[in-house]
Amino acid sequence: MHESDDGDPLRAVYDLSYRRLVTQLTALCGNLAEAEDIVQEAFVTAMTHRRDFVEVSNKEAWLRTVAVNLLRNRWRRARVTARVLPKFRAELSIDLGPGTPEDHVAIVYALSQLSLPVRITVVLHYIADLSVAQVARELGVPEGTVKARLARARAQMADHLVDRAEADHV
Repeated sequence: MHESDDGDPLRAVYDLSYRRLVTQLTALCGNLAEAEDIVQEAFVTAMTHRRDFVEVSNKEAWLRTVAVNLLRNRWRRARVTARVLPKFRAELSIDLGPGTPEDHVAIVYALSQLSLPVRITVVLHYIADLSVAQVARELGVPEGTVKARLARARAQMADHLVDRAEADHV
């Protein structure tokens, strides 16, 4: 990646990767504001570990891993809170911002119905546009696992993505 005009490699990565990472995290968590917060936290982590971060060959993958781990930690804390405070319920709140097409909301809802490992696999393959081999490397799983997760996801998501108008005519 090229350095930005001010010579800051972190700024260059931010300029190239921020929007893509927010899109990927929004698909995972279903909330644009939360995705932006998480990606910003990942960049803060990169700033605090600047020396290590500059040495990483795939900076966007590093940031994505940090962001996904931050998201997992938030969800873990929410589950613990729900156990401790039974009245607290973490409801799915899909908020993709104003003017989001209905089909985008449907896709994010369908993604939210998948288990987290399957959802991450789908987002990396279809939204981050990584190959099966790249997804396997990033997640540390065999390629066969990636393929199985993608097949499972397609089957599970199909029910949520059927066009209701088409279904009424069949």
